[in-house]
Amino acid sequence: MRDQRITKLAQNLIQYSVQLQPGEKLLIDLPNGGEEIASALVEEAYRAGGIPFVNLESEVIRKALLMGATKEQYEYQLKYDLERMKDMDAYIAVRRVDNLYQMSDVPADKMKIYTEYSGPLHLGERCKNTKWCILGYPTNSFAQMAHMSTAAFEDYYFDVCTLDYAKFTELMEPLRSLMAKTDKVHIKAPGTDLTFSIKGCWAGICGGSFNIPDGEVGLGEIVKDSVNGTIAYNVPSHYQGTVFTDIKFTFKNGKIVEATANDTEKLNAILDTDEGARYIGEFSIGTNPFMTHPIYNTLFDEKMIGSFHFTPGCNSSIHWDLIQSHKPECGGGEIWFDDVLIRKDGEFVLDELLHLNQEALQEALS
Repeated sequence: MRDQRITKLAQNLIQYSVQLQPGEKLLIDLPNGGEEIASALVEEAYRAGGIPFVNLESEVIRKALLMGATKEQYEYQLKYDLERMKDMDAYIAVRRVDNLYQMSDVPADKMKIYTEYSGPLHLGERCKNTKWCILGYPTNSFAQMAHMSTAAFEDYYFDVCTLDYAKFTELMEPLRSLMAKTDKVHIKAPGTDLTFSIKGCWAGICGGSFNIPDGEVGLGEIVKDSVNGTIAYNVPSHYQGTVFTDIKFTFKNGKIVEATANDTEKLNAILDTDEGARYIGEFSIGTNPFMTHPIYNTLFDEKMIGSFHFTPGCNSSIHWDLIQSHKPECGGGEIWFDDVLIRKDGEFVLDELLHLNQEALQEALS
């Protein structure tokens, strides 16, 4: 018998996240398995009157393909997959991770081929023209990264994935409204002194419509050439088969002019993917009060309360959500909007935002 929490999660995804309507086509993408949740999504899609399609892949097979891949091969793959994506009204991806390092020995030139395929498919077509949601899904690997037993992690996972996202969205509105009125942002933290402008940029709330789990307020763009200063990210990031730590960027007029990390060579190879990779494509503040520490999975960590992410990739095949936490145990930090301090050491200090601090928000959503 299926765990009823899976059924509830599938219902939320179909009814709330993508709001599937009768006659709409839904692509359920399984890059690394997840048949149980996929079956529940298919049933809920039919119940909503939708037309579900399922794409079942394997990370192991994807790696085997990439090891001998050619640019021409993935241009053909993009051609076929783009046609399918263009025919869809909605998209749900189930992201499972069995081995964090599965792609670690795929050569950089092969990973670039894959990035040049996935960028136009997802950032170009899927994000712009479908109702979409990405679901992080529990595995033993997830539990290990969170330093929890599998059973404890599953309990935690279903709690954060099935909370009242409609209410959560309402609670995040004052922060969105403030960001929409802001021009200058100044961020200070250990190794970080960063300024940039968000004037005139559209501010939005991520409250279960695009990701599950969710909880962030931010902008999909900033004033491109306004970024100056340095940032030292303090949350490790898993990207293209490598766990990056100690990432530090220096910006001049919007562009990353210096980049270092535990693997500086691979970091710069990623940033050289295309012309837009060294510019910032997103600035968002994490607000999920039940995500209190990193588990080295970006889909979770970028929503962590007390954090923000500053994302390389503007009009690029790259979209890399890199995270800095301002919690005291991580060294603290400050966010200033138009010379007014709004958050210090991970806690909001403005009266209109106090309800978004961890204890108050946990109480409101419990």
